[in-house]
Amino acid sequence: MINLKTYYDLTELKSLLAECMWPDDVRITRELDSYLTDDSRGLYGEVIHHRLVGLIGIVSYSEEAVELKHIAINPQYRRLGLGTKLIYEYMHSYNPAKIIAETDQDTIGFYSKIGFEIHSLGEKYPGVERFQCILSKDHELILQGIRS
Repeated sequence: MINLKTYYDLTELKSLLAECMWPDDVRITRELDSYLTDDSRGLYGEVIHHRLVGLIGIVSYSEEAVELKHIAINPQYRRLGLGTKLIYEYMHSYNPAKIIAETDQDTIGFYSKIGFEIHSLGEKYPGVERFQCILSKDHELILQGIRS
């Protein structure tokens, strides 16, 4: 896992960030700028064969809790465990008490599979149920298994 705040290719960063955001170039650029300039935000990624293949965007609220704001894996590298690896490497390196994410029905299986607790937030947008996902330090045995 590398820190992407100084990554050399902003086009590559924007392209990967677009994988997990509404495809609006202005919003994507604004979000990337926030990651690059705001000290409460972290952007971390995985590079394979000199190519950025995955990233996670974190917003720190306190030493106790961080929000997993964005997670994106290049379509060619999905289902290889890279998202899980990035989350657990972040947790191991920065040691937050918990990571909180919000998602929709399409990805709760991913979060549940790697140990997040899932809680419905109800219909936040018309016709769209949202879920809060929480991963706490209590999953240390899972973390040890992923790291070995």
